[in-house]
Amino acid sequence: MMIWHNAKYICLTSFTMLRTTINQSVRKFGANAPSTIKCNRLEGKVAIVTASTEGIGFSIAKRLAQEGAKVMISSRKESNVKQAVEELKSEGLQVAGTVCHVGKAEDRKNLFEKTKTDFGGLDILVSNAAVNPTVGSVLDCSEEVWDKIFDVNVKCTFLLMKESLPLLKCSKSPSIIIVSSIAGYVPFSLLGVYSISKTALLGLIKAAMAELANDGIRINGIAPGIIKTKFSKPLYESEGAHELSKMQSSMRRLGMPDEIAGVAAFLASNDASYITGETIIVSGGSNARL
Repeated sequence: MMIWHNAKYICLTSFTMLRTTINQSVRKFGANAPSTIKCNRLEGKVAIVTASTEGIGFSIAKRLAQEGAKVMISSRKESNVKQAVEELKSEGLQVAGTVCHVGKAEDRKNLFEKTKTDFGGLDILVSNAAVNPTVGSVLDCSEEVWDKIFDVNVKCTFLLMKESLPLLKCSKSPSIIIVSSIAGYVPFSLLGVYSISKTALLGLIKAAMAELANDGIRINGIAPGIIKTKFSKPLYESEGAHELSKMQSSMRRLGMPDEIAGVAAFLASNDASYITGETIIVSGGSNARL
């Protein structure tokens, strides 16, 4: 009897260890496995993605193009725009690019004019540009920094929406996607004012929803969790910060830019034709809301 119990214990222990190993491998695979894009949900559509030469913006632009869209790349630096366009064109994707500092009216005007000239119109606007020039709590923020964050993150998003309307109203399936943040729901203590600006975007989406729907334009948001990009590097570059950031997610890992891009492609496609005024949280399972 004792031998049977020992054998049973060894079998159960071995099975538990095997299951743990498999689960860890699956989680690792899910985080690192390359994806093959096989659908053309956005064929014939034209998209603008701001701040799209690296990080989340670049991944969104690439995914939209992989699904058939013609994409206008934009960023503040000409060298970055050129490099991103060359990389995506080398993969056979239909893209063009232009310099655009979203805080400059002339740059925004040129962005829309070049998109119309190069691609004939506009169906999808992805507002991704954002800044966070300082790290600190809300009440330690200077007026200058407050104004800069709100000018770029909120005001310029509003202006891009407004200035895109003449083109979007001519589209058969127009869509606006605003990149907010999990910080808009659960503020980061060291990104205080940035968090407030991202909460404001959630309100902008809700406030504009009904008015845009009158013109057949859908507007939705994406709230990424902590994504492994240059922008969020302070949140994971040290071992301690990395471990703390992973603990914010039920999946115990950081997200990757491509995982945000897939959601953007869905929201821009006809698969999301009955979705507007919503923000999808992509955070690996965070306690952001019910």
